[in-house]
Amino acid sequence: MDIQVGDILTMKKTHPCGGKQWEVLRTGADFKLRCTTCGREVMGARAKFEKNIKQVQR
Repeated sequence: MDIQVGDILTMKKTHPCGGKQWEVLRTGADFKLRCTTCGREVMGARAKFEKNIKQVQR
Protein backbone atom coordinates (compact mmCIF):
# COMPACT_ATOMS: atom_id res chain seq x y z
CA MET A 1 0.00 0.00 0.00
CA ASP A 2 1.09 3.55 -0.69
CA ILE A 3 0.65 5.29 2.66
CA GLN A 4 2.32 8.61 3.37
CA VAL A 5 2.81 10.84 6.40
CA GLY A 6 -0.28 12.98 6.98
CA ASP A 7 -2.77 10.46 5.55
CA ILE A 8 -5.88 9.65 7.58
CA LEU A 9 -6.54 5.91 7.90
CA THR A 10 -9.98 4.50 8.67
CA MET A 11 -9.57 1.16 10.43
CA LYS A 12 -11.92 -1.84 10.55
CA LYS A 13 -11.83 -2.03 14.36
CA THR A 14 -12.52 0.84 16.73
CA HIS A 15 -10.09 2.20 19.30
CA PRO A 16 -11.33 1.88 22.93
CA CYS A 17 -12.18 5.63 22.85
CA GLY A 18 -14.63 4.95 20.01
CA GLY A 19 -12.62 6.46 17.15
CA LYS A 20 -11.81 4.67 13.90
CA GLN A 21 -9.63 7.31 12.24
CA TRP A 22 -5.87 7.56 12.68
CA GLU A 23 -3.33 10.07 11.35
CA VAL A 24 -0.02 8.71 10.03
CA LEU A 25 2.95 10.32 11.80
CA ARG A 26 5.74 8.03 10.57
CA THR A 27 6.13 5.29 7.95
CA GLY A 28 8.74 2.66 7.19
CA ALA A 29 8.97 -0.92 8.44
CA ASP A 30 6.54 0.19 11.13
CA PHE A 31 3.88 2.89 11.48
CA LYS A 32 3.39 5.56 14.12
CA LEU A 33 -0.27 6.59 14.27
CA ARG A 34 -2.29 9.13 16.28
CA CYS A 35 -5.96 8.59 17.06
CA THR A 36 -7.88 11.62 15.76
CA THR A 37 -10.47 11.27 18.54
CA CYS A 38 -8.40 11.04 21.75
CA GLY A 39 -4.85 11.89 20.56
CA ARG A 40 -3.27 8.60 21.70
CA GLU A 41 -0.14 7.66 19.73
CA VAL A 42 0.72 4.04 18.94
CA MET A 43 3.56 2.41 17.06
CA GLY A 44 3.49 -1.04 15.50
CA ALA A 45 4.47 -3.29 12.62
CA ARG A 46 3.42 -2.15 9.16
CA ALA A 47 2.01 -5.59 8.26
CA LYS A 48 -0.25 -5.61 11.33
CA PHE A 49 -1.75 -2.18 10.58
CA GLU A 50 -2.12 -2.75 6.81
CA LYS A 51 -4.43 -5.72 7.44
CA ASN A 52 -6.80 -3.52 9.46
CA ILE A 53 -7.03 -0.54 7.05
CA LYS A 54 -10.46 0.03 5.53
CA GLN A 55 -9.91 3.37 3.76
CA VAL A 56 -7.09 5.89 3.13
CA GLN A 57 -7.81 9.63 2.86
CA ARG A 58 -5.10 11.93 1.46
